[in-house]
Amino acid sequence: MTRQVWLKADDEVGDWEARKRRITAGLEAGVDWVLVDESDVARVRDLGAVNIAAFTNGDVHVMDAEADEDEEPDAAVVGKDGEGDGSMDIPGDLSGSADLSVLRQDGKASAGYVRIFDERYEEFAEAVATAADYTIVVGEDWQIIPLENLIARIGDETNLVAGVTTAKEARTAYETLEIGADSVLLDTDNVDEIRETVEVRDEMSREQLDLTTAEITEIEQTGSADRVCIDTGNLMEHDEGMLVGSMSRGLFFVHAETAESPYVASRPFRVNAGAVHAYVRTPDGGTKYLSELRSGDEVQVVDTDGRTREAIVGRVKIEKRPMFRISAEVETDDGVDRIETLLQNAETIKVATADGRKAVTDLEEGDEVRVFYGDKARHFGEAIEESIIEK
Repeated sequence: MTRQVWLKADDEVGDWEARKRRITAGLEAGVDWVLVDESDVARVRDLGAVNIAAFTNGDVHVMDAEADEDEEPDAAVVGKDGEGDGSMDIPGDLSGSADLSVLRQDGKASAGYVRIFDERYEEFAEAVATAADYTIVVGEDWQIIPLENLIARIGDETNLVAGVTTAKEARTAYETLEIGADSVLLDTDNVDEIRETVEVRDEMSREQLDLTTAEITEIEQTGSADRVCIDTGNLMEHDEGMLVGSMSRGLFFVHAETAESPYVASRPFRVNAGAVHAYVRTPDGGTKYLSELRSGDEVQVVDTDGRTREAIVGRVKIEKRPMFRISAEVETDDGVDRIETLLQNAETIKVATADGRKAVTDLEEGDEVRVFYGDKARHFGEAIEESIIEK
């Protein structure tokens, strides 16, 4: 599931300057959506690139071909000043709701906004979910109407957006029932809370890998090969690196160049990843050949505990350098499997071992190195059930 952060910035926040400050903070933090009034759509477009949801009374069409594109929201939201927020009574027969009527008309609106006051509003939110791409629910007291009820009943019918005011509440919303809300609608001017909520979103979306160990069985100096340095637009920590290898089923943990050396300064944005033929793991759980990487691509950064995050490739440096062939064995359910890779013959390239980070020039047979092992072959970077021999 891809989690998202929406930021509330309608007229309840204050005047335009107050709303602008909040929206700007959200853009800088990396929110996915801002929720504003229709009159602010064009002004938000001028501030930066972000998805815009706008409260509407249903009189406009979403992305109307004849309308000014800058004034059209990406999602039109009904419910404000209507049944959704209690400004109008919910009719006994929910099908007669004005908000639902608008949602059920093609092109009128794609999102519904519901404040939860009591059980009637929970029922109303469920009805909105059947007609809306996005269902925004803001609870006045989640102990009375628990969020888990809505998650359980709505299911996959809609993208559920839960109203929160802090990063802590956002984490709870994402984790509820071990399924969680798809998104959160954050209502705060606190810049730190906005940033922390985005960090929670990123953390919840990241993969946790089960790293294992492999025993080095052979280290051989080979001739020169075309070596790839991956220079990212992100700084890496001392315990972070990337997973690379000649065989997609077994990838070696190679540290980022965060350590100082007598020969060169640290380059904490770089991983010297090996020869052009090798695989590197990507954030979607796939792989790419090092030779395929381009500026703007995403690669997966992993730490020695298996926590992952994504990094943007800023530059790829390919140069001819002398190499080591490193072979190792992994214990599997079916016995022992051999994996290997090529890494540059240089003391600045370090791998994670049972005794800590170690330069490839100091590796010895019998050393245990950190690897990510999966028994599936890959075709164009995707794991497949197929017998492939790599040697």
